[in-house]
Amino acid sequence: MSRQGTIKRYSLILEKTGKRHFPSFDRIKDYLYDHGFEISDRTIQRDIEQIRNEFGISILYDRDRNGYYIDEESSINFDRFLRFLELMNTAELLAETLRDSQESLNYIQFESSDKLKGIENLKPLLEAIKMKREVQFVHENYQMETIKDFVVYPYLLKEYLRRWYLLAFVPQYDDMRIFGIDRISNLKVKKKVFKESPEIDPVSFFRDTIGVSYFVNPVEEVLLSFDSLEAKYVKSLPLHSSQEIVKETEDELIISLRIVPNTEFYQKILMMGYSVKVLEPEWMVDKIKNTLAKALVNYEKS
Repeated sequence: MSRQGTIKRYSLILEKTGKRHFPSFDRIKDYLYDHGFEISDRTIQRDIEQIRNEFGISILYDRDRNGYYIDEESSINFDRFLRFLELMNTAELLAETLRDSQESLNYIQFESSDKLKGIENLKPLLEAIKMKREVQFVHENYQMETIKDFVVYPYLLKEYLRRWYLLAFVPQYDDMRIFGIDRISNLKVKKKVFKESPEIDPVSFFRDTIGVSYFVNPVEEVLLSFDSLEAKYVKSLPLHSSQEIVKETEDELIISLRIVPNTEFYQKILMMGYSVKVLEPEWMVDKIKNTLAKALVNYEKS
């Protein structure tokens, strides 16, 4: 069985055992069979074990309900693994389509044909994270207009809007920082191994934020109002995992978010223009008003 086939089986098993449906073993087997996988009981059991051992996703058996379920509380990588499976399945679907006919490329358009600068650094950075090795590089800060040398302890790679970022601890500043890999050059993975700090939980840095900017600020409850059209998009693709519907009518959707507001959040709000209105907190209402007022001045000058 190909690796792609294995990944597809993993995806189907998670799909069937998710959402607390508690399917029996036979129902899982039938579900796989309906999707083209005629496999033994032992293979399914091995898949469940591999999903747990390799990816940290716990699929448990509930004796009272006589079925299996995903223990999301103990599966710390659950959301990331689902995203990984989504990418793998999409890649396999495209590969199958192209194998059938290269002409299919005429009907597929990707977001950009430009190669992301620094993408070649992904593999060595990932290896450095896994091996807990220090890395050295030169980084250009667009906002500060500086170019500096860094030696860091790498902790996490994060993708946002087709760009990749490195979360790392910087000993010289005794602080965690974000580095865009498109601004990293002269990368060197050093032989020196660093000791991970038990106080650093890389994923928690982005739990309450949108995007890659993070601040040591308190979580805010934000209320947003959307018109009926934009509401459909916000409901189908939530802005953040904390999103909850507060009120919904034919003309308006009001949601609440519990986040640490950052640059990427403000960018999303401004991108939606007149379709969204910030209701709370009051200081954020003023911030968006001032930003829009400044943008209007640019047009009044022209």
